[in-house]
Amino acid sequence: MKIRFGPFILDLDARLLTREHREIHLAPKAFELLRALVLDRPKVLSKAVLQKRLWPHTFVAEANLSNLIAEIREALGDRGRTPQWIRTAHRVGYAFCGEAITLRAAHDVAPDQPGCWLEWGDRRFPLSSGEHIIGRDPDVEVRLDASTVSRRHAKLVVTVEGTMLQDFGSKNGTRRGGERVTSPVQLVDGDTIHIGSLLITFHVRGALGSTETQRQ
Repeated sequence: MKIRFGPFILDLDARLLTREHREIHLAPKAFELLRALVLDRPKVLSKAVLQKRLWPHTFVAEANLSNLIAEIREALGDRGRTPQWIRTAHRVGYAFCGEAITLRAAHDVAPDQPGCWLEWGDRRFPLSSGEHIIGRDPDVEVRLDASTVSRRHAKLVVTVEGTMLQDFGSKNGTRRGGERVTSPVQLVDGDTIHIGSLLITFHVRGALGSTETQRQ
C-alpha cells in the first residue's frame, strides 16, 4: 500500500518514505510511528497506545516517543507549533492532521469496474479509487457548503472491495439511512446519507437495481 500526502509517498510494503522519488531516511521505530499515525488518521493516538505498539514488551521513557516525533517532523519539514502533518494533542498524544490519499496500483483495478458517485440535488460528485473527504472546506474532494456541515465532516474510501463511509466526529453527525455512523460502514447502491442536514445519495454504476437516471 502507498499513501500520498503533499509531496511525500509512504510505501508501507517497501517501508520507504520518499519525496519526489528521493528516499527520506527514517529510523525503523520512526517509520513505524509515522505508519501508525497515518493509518489511524485523523484519530489521536495516546502516548500509552503508541508506546505499547512500538515497544510492546519493554518499558521506555516518554522522551523516546517525543524524540521519534521530532525525527519525523524534521524529515517532513514540519513544525510542532504550526503543524501541517503531525499534531500534538497536549497531555494526550499525537495525530496525523494532513490530507492523505491511498494510491492503488493500476493492476489492482479492473478496467470494467463499475464507477460510483454521490448526488446532492442536481450535483454529482464522481468517486475514483482512493479517499474522498466530505466537508465545507474549499480543499476537500466533496464540498458541501452548508452551515450544518463541518469543514472536514466525513470520509469515503473507495476500493475494489467496495466503498466505506466514516464520520470524522463531526458536530452534527453523519447518518446512513436513519442510523448514525459511529464507525466505518460499507455503502451499497441507493444508500441515502445525511451529512449534517443535507441529504445525499450514493450510487454504483452497473449495480443490480441501480437507480441511475439519464442525467450525465
